[in-house]
Amino acid sequence: MESEKPRLARLTALITQLQSQSLITARELAERHQVSIRTIYRDIQTLLKSGIPIVTEEGKGYALMDHYRLPPVSFTEEEANAIITAEHLLRHTGDESFSKAYSNASSKIKAILRHSQKTKTDLLNTRIQIRNLGNSPGPDKYSSNNLSILQKCIT
Repeated sequence: MESEKPRLARLTALITQLQSQSLITARELAERHQVSIRTIYRDIQTLLKSGIPIVTEEGKGYALMDHYRLPPVSFTEEEANAIITAEHLLRHTGDESFSKAYSNASSKIKAILRHSQKTKTDLLNTRIQIRNLGNSPGPDKYSSNNLSILQKCIT
């Protein structure tokens, strides 16, 4: 089950994932990195010993303290919603050529959102559905500025 990914790369990815979600379980982290849950426990201990402020919520998972961030980049709520929507649109096309790269980039972007933004993007992510993309009239025949309003209503 152990992955070929170097440990330092995995530790860095763990920090990014802890920042990108409000809570994530050891099982989810283990599955994502293709390592054992025990390895994730050791990695979490290593990060804690290194001064990374990880909070454990019994039975719910791990999170980083809200004030801890890697790069000082900021996104508006609309920008965060656009990222989530683009991810769903990409998944809906069925083209897998760069969906993993987009998903990784999206995780890095989500990692630097404030807690309140993460909560809203998590909510949007679970509620958004893209339907009938192949039957849409196309950008030259239909245009609207309502998507951001719908996103705010969803969250």
